[in-house]
Amino acid sequence: MARMKPVNKLAGALRRETTGTTPNLLPAMISSAELCCALGEQRLNEDSPEDALGYFQRAVELDPGSVHGWFGQGISYSSMQEFAAALEYYRKAIELDPALAIAHHNLGRSLHETGQSDLAYASFQNALELGFEPTRREVAIFIPGCPSASNQTVLAERKKWAEGILEAAGGKRKTPPVERDRNKAVLKIGYVSAFFHKDNWMKVVWALIGRHDREKFQVHLFSDRAELTPAIHKHLQPGDGFHDLSGLSNAEAAATIANLGIDILVDLNGHSYPQRFAMFLNRPAPLVIAWFNVYATTGFDCFDYLVGDDCVIPPGEERWYCEKIARVAGSYLAFGVAYDVPGVAEPPCIANGHVTFGSLISQYKITDKVIDAWCNILDGSPGSRLLIRNASLGKRSNRHYLRSAFLNRGIAGERILLEGPAPHFEFLETYDRIDIALDAFPYNGGTTTIEALWQGVPVIAYRGDRWVARTSATLLLAAGLGELLAADVEGYTRLALLLAGDPQKLQAMRRNMRDKLMKSRLCDTASLARSMEKLYRELWEN
Repeated sequence: MARMKPVNKLAGALRRETTGTTPNLLPAMISSAELCCALGEQRLNEDSPEDALGYFQRAVELDPGSVHGWFGQGISYSSMQEFAAALEYYRKAIELDPALAIAHHNLGRSLHETGQSDLAYASFQNALELGFEPTRREVAIFIPGCPSASNQTVLAERKKWAEGILEAAGGKRKTPPVERDRNKAVLKIGYVSAFFHKDNWMKVVWALIGRHDREKFQVHLFSDRAELTPAIHKHLQPGDGFHDLSGLSNAEAAATIANLGIDILVDLNGHSYPQRFAMFLNRPAPLVIAWFNVYATTGFDCFDYLVGDDCVIPPGEERWYCEKIARVAGSYLAFGVAYDVPGVAEPPCIANGHVTFGSLISQYKITDKVIDAWCNILDGSPGSRLLIRNASLGKRSNRHYLRSAFLNRGIAGERILLEGPAPHFEFLETYDRIDIALDAFPYNGGTTTIEALWQGVPVIAYRGDRWVARTSATLLLAAGLGELLAADVEGYTRLALLLAGDPQKLQAMRRNMRDKLMKSRLCDTASLARSMEKLYRELWEN
């Protein structure tokens, strides 16, 4: 969360009031709102938001008009991941000072984290109108999942942020065409990621890398935030390269890649690690491609291609991308599971007599329209339950917000089960208590959809209006599970209710799911590797 810039008089007050006294003044001992805010900022700097909160609360007790005191409470709650609790404090700060751009920015962040994406977009727009430029990056990251945004909006917002990065880098880099040997026998492929250490999330990436033909492709990994651990090393083969970019500037990282003579550089980060986008402006390889964690245009024209498929980017939608679109046959995703996971359990409805719907998707994807659809499903399935589990729900205010959203729509509290984070194996065991998984929209699950299916749980989804709203569609089609894919949200509701009324079918699907997946295109990692290699070779030669 963005913070207010320290005010000199606050720093002076802190030095003046604590000189010759104990440095740990309790909030109740202080009679100056100004000093309380200074001490609150100090505690935030020390990564002690719980302590900071007390000082900011004392500040508004002493001075109800203290903008800093209200804003500081919002920051404290945000720092504790209590995003729903932070909302009222940012709003109060804005009420007192409508021109406080940083409060609009942080209000947008907390609204987004609680799934209120359209309201978040409005707050971000307010921050931008007030000249708070850091908001531009925030909008670029979140905009594909905003329900009110169109493909045109996504393109426009990402281009605006990319133009700012270009300007900060001194304008567009005009590099001469790179001469290359189009008949080169072995191509050097470089993969860039800050997440090689996340085995469960990177299962699609490891599926490709593990299947590469090393006689025709030399593999290099370029890593931020992850050293070469044994867990990563197990995915590599003799001759593969691993290079640590952490600590390097974008120019230094680009030089490192260029000096290794990489032919095709593939970004796996997308907007999940946006600080590395500027590296690609240096054109560290003759061909620059984005794949895996993309979901929309990057907004940068330094990328030559995005790799997708006909499902996520149907023909005719190329105009919404800065890059050229390259498509592989079937799905652009496939996976294998190379770590311990629970076995497949029987559907719980067989034993308990009622259906449990569920979603383990991130909270920021659970928008009002998703909640509306889930309530319609619960209304149509008397006695059913809905189990939602994600990291955000480990915090009390976030749980209260989500539970209230269902209560306000007439769903009894005992029908909604909310749970927080857990170690990954235990997290996956949650599917033992779920009969039918419900996808979110417009921001679908990716890893979440794959993991639900692998645990034998059918996932109900529908094909939306943009890439990020079609991720589950490409996965379900590749798995041979098109029967779980609807054309719209009404069809999504009907499919969920139809399946909920057929426990025997749920049981049969569950028992056969892994075997079905293993025989499907979704787990045909060799075919994905051959398709990607064919694509790399065609792009290189042509």
